[in-house]
Amino acid sequence: MYKCLSMFIIITTAFFSASSFAKQTTLIEFGDNPGDLSASYYHETSNKSLIVLLHGCVQQGERLAEQTALLALANKKQFSLLIPQQSQNNNIKGCFNWFSSQDIEKNQGESLSIKNMITTVNAEQNFSNIYIIGLSAGGAMASSMVVNYPELFTAGAIVAGIPYPCADNLITAIACMRSGPSQNPDQLTALVKEINGTQSNWPPLSIFTGDADAVVNPKNSQQLAIHWAQLTQSSQQPTIEKHQGYQVSQWQGKNQQLNVELIEIENMGHGIAVAPEKIDGGSVAPFVISTPISTILYLLEAWKI
Repeated sequence: MYKCLSMFIIITTAFFSASSFAKQTTLIEFGDNPGDLSASYYHETSNKSLIVLLHGCVQQGERLAEQTALLALANKKQFSLLIPQQSQNNNIKGCFNWFSSQDIEKNQGESLSIKNMITTVNAEQNFSNIYIIGLSAGGAMASSMVVNYPELFTAGAIVAGIPYPCADNLITAIACMRSGPSQNPDQLTALVKEINGTQSNWPPLSIFTGDADAVVNPKNSQQLAIHWAQLTQSSQQPTIEKHQGYQVSQWQGKNQQLNVELIEIENMGHGIAVAPEKIDGGSVAPFVISTPISTILYLLEAWKI
């Protein structure tokens, strides 16, 4: 299932219309690829920020970037996009294997493939900021990435995802999805410190969930937020702001830096939020849900991109 590839980068350049990127690079080989993943890379030179997008099950990453308007916004704001892609050869539903220990542990499987993609493009461009956004299974994989490779990321966003390490096989994965993590926040924090005990600086997280999500229990996002607040030594109690259709809870560190925020969206099921009535607010598709808030617009403002 897995194969290791020698150090090489094969670049394919395609030219698009003026409304799209000038070029798209396909990373065929990018060092060891034990997860047997592929990736698209949309590169711009004027903005030194990179966003990594991890898609959900039964999704194509580039299409998700189009539906959420992330691709259009990258072109407009001139930041770069790296979009790893799962294949049905690895998972029949096209999900990242976030519950497989051989894919989520440090320097193994799919997580190592994604790490090598990031370090390969960063070696060429020396980005000032690298962000990761993951939806559903991609959100669960993003959780493992920020735990195992926190030094890579300026900040991250977990959308309808699951904390790491919640599951290490299919049975525990189903239990996590249905009922939330079996571990409480204290236990999750202890597990992460065991995995990466020498790490003192953790990337800030923005965590999104729909309160009507029947696929991934919102408890996952709620427990992840509390756990990440503990890990980053943030305030025990968040400040809460209520908006039309959603609520934002934020935890700050000792220096008043925002370390964790939980965005809970009313009457939203499983997916990522778009706001089609807004400019660059995205469009509705399966698991891409119309709400008063656009996840992507919110993140770009929060990250000052």
